[in-house]
Parts: sequence; structure tokens; C-alpha cells
Amino acid sequence: MPAARQTPLGALARGLVAGAIGTAAMTVHQEIVSKLRGADSDGQTADSQAPWASAPAPARVARRILEGVFRTEVDPARIGLLTNLMHWLYGTGWGGVYGLVESTIEARPLRAGPLFGTAVWAGSYLQLVPMGIYEPPWRYPPATLANDLGYHLTYGVGVALGHRALERSL
Repeated sequence: MPAARQTPLGALARGLVAGAIGTAAMTVHQEIVSKLRGADSDGQTADSQAPWASAPAPARVARRILEGVFRTEVDPARIGLLTNLMHWLYGTGWGGVYGLVESTIEARPLRAGPLFGTAVWAGSYLQLVPMGIYEPPWRYPPATLANDLGYHLTYGVGVALGHRALERSL
């Protein structure tokens, strides 16, 4: 008997959950690397004079949205919260995209995951460079790019495997 066709809403919902799974995997990867390097867990350096200048990219994006769209000033004390909130929303949201695409192509997770993670990684540069939050990739040392790509590969594989596990359990 052939498998029942998944509705677009079902594909989106499964993708969102898979996105949260992938984001959790990426977060664990980042925490492990951070602990091994002895760095602060939120990746932020202490700069009391210009806290936003040293804030992680997700917090800076959230600040842009809150101040630009909602015309509200954001307290630097919220940097940690905004970093986590944007990290999880962004990763979960991209998982929804994965779910919609995967429902039409039915890719193998260990092929689709790394491709998806690489696409999200490249997309971050396409979004954040014009915003002035990232430098163009050629201005970063190869080790920095490789490390960031590694996080996104973990994310992509986590999304793909999470999606496959959810597909089999339902």
C-alpha cells in the first residue's frame, strides 16, 4: 500500500519540529566547541562601552527588527535573551522550509542534511553581509568559515534526521 500523501500543513509542522531538533544539535555543537575553547557560552565578549558592537549576530538582527519595525529601544541587558530567541526562531523557521521541500523530493537525510545546512550557512552571509552584521566571507580566516560551516552542517543533518524520525513515527 503506498504511503499517504502529506498535506502542506503537515509537511510544514513536521519541518518546524525538525528545525527545532536541528537547532538543538547545532546548539550542543556550539556549546561543546565553546567549552573546549574556554569561551563565554553566548559567544559575547565583555564590552561595557559598546555592548551591541560585540553582541552575537542573532541579537543584532533582533535589535534591528525591534528598533526598525517596532520603534522601540532595546536594552543591552537583553542581548543574551535576543541571541537565544533569534537562534531558535531562525533555525526552527528554516526547518519549516526543509519540511516543505522534503515533502516533494523525498531526499535521503545524509545527502539532504549537509546540502541544506550548507545552503542555510551561505544564506546567512547573503542576509547578514548587506545588513553590515557580517563581513563578506573572503574577509574571514578559513578556520572561522570552516567552524561556522561545521555548525551549520550539524544543523542540517540534525534537521534531516529529525525529519526522517518524525516521518517514521507518525
